[in-house]
Amino acid sequence: MKKIAIVGAGITGITTAYQLLEKGYEVTVFEKNRYAAMETSFANGGQLSACNAEVWNSWSTIVTGLKWMLQKDAPLLFNPKPSFHKLSWLFSFISNIPNHKNHTILTAKMAIESRVEFKRILKAENIELNLEEKGILHLCDNRKALEHGREVSKWLKEAGLTRQEVTLDEIKKIEPTINLKSFIGGFYTKSDMSGDIHKFTKSLADACQKKGVKFNYDTEISLIDHNKINPIIHFQIENKKYKTNYDGVVICAGVMSKQFASKLGDNVNIYPVKGYSITLLLNDAKSVKNAPYVSLLDDKAKIVSSRLGKDRFRVAGTAEFNGYNQDIRADRINPLINWCNKLFPLISTEHAIPWAGLRPMTPSMIPKVGSGKLPGIFYNTGHGHLGWTLSAFTAQQISDHIVRKDNLVK
Repeated sequence: MKKIAIVGAGITGITTAYQLLEKGYEVTVFEKNRYAAMETSFANGGQLSACNAEVWNSWSTIVTGLKWMLQKDAPLLFNPKPSFHKLSWLFSFISNIPNHKNHTILTAKMAIESRVEFKRILKAENIELNLEEKGILHLCDNRKALEHGREVSKWLKEAGLTRQEVTLDEIKKIEPTINLKSFIGGFYTKSDMSGDIHKFTKSLADACQKKGVKFNYDTEISLIDHNKINPIIHFQIENKKYKTNYDGVVICAGVMSKQFASKLGDNVNIYPVKGYSITLLLNDAKSVKNAPYVSLLDDKAKIVSSRLGKDRFRVAGTAEFNGYNQDIRADRINPLINWCNKLFPLISTEHAIPWAGLRPMTPSMIPKVGSGKLPGIFYNTGHGHLGWTLSAFTAQQISDHIVRKDNLVK
């Protein structure tokens, strides 16, 4: 197996291309957009957050979702309009509730391994991405949240991650700019990081291209076919149709992975969960001075924040179950602006750039990494809200898996 195609030039596709290139494969990346990292990897929360490894599979998530169903600005919004895809995903999500602890520990372990590989890539390629290695503060506004956080911290410790509980005074020392009136305490993970995922992915794509990876941008794949020996990609560039045989295809297509998989006889149950962000342009000295550098996570509001260099501040979050719709809704953006105004009243929110993206989530919240039913079909997809956090590790996983398959054939 020498010629590998990768479908998707987001964070998982590009890290997979990089790993396979290092292992000696001839790699071609297919991407429908003109550039890498133009969808879910474009303007997300910017966190590399092992501390946020807790999966969402719990009865409290279900109850909260039902309670917020008719509240348009709710942190978690579930459109009640039924569809077979949504209902099958939800039933599978519920069936994974007994795996809540084990899947959280597994995700944290993957995140820790991913961090090591991420740093190796950064050093090898000398990538600049507004990286802040100042940790992540997890904010709690009530006793129940603190108690739950203590339990999750025990699970994270089992995985090998240290997350310490901190008082309001300690939070203030870690990040002096924050208004803590609504909070009673929290947790701090010193080893976590934040940065600009778009910069990282685009820079890594450029590095891959310089080393020989071929990129087909602005390319629509009409079909991934199979002749029982090799996959065949049918695609279109500038109204011209092509088809090419590959020894292997890795599907890293985010929320579109399900559609590709179904035509190949595989059930990859991914549902698109929309998230929103605003990027604040810090155009005045007061805003620059009062925007935090430590990355934050407000679990109740489902909001995270990251500082992106001197002049940008990213606030992202919410979870919206509303199909493949990518519309940017003002009633979903306003809570992000209000959160910023409340916690950082000295930052100007006048220049806020809104964005929305679809997170590809599996019902178990564990990424789909491995082989399909047909020879040469592979998947590295379904990372949900932890795409950047897990991508370096899962790219290693799938590339090692392909090498093992290749060696078996030989």
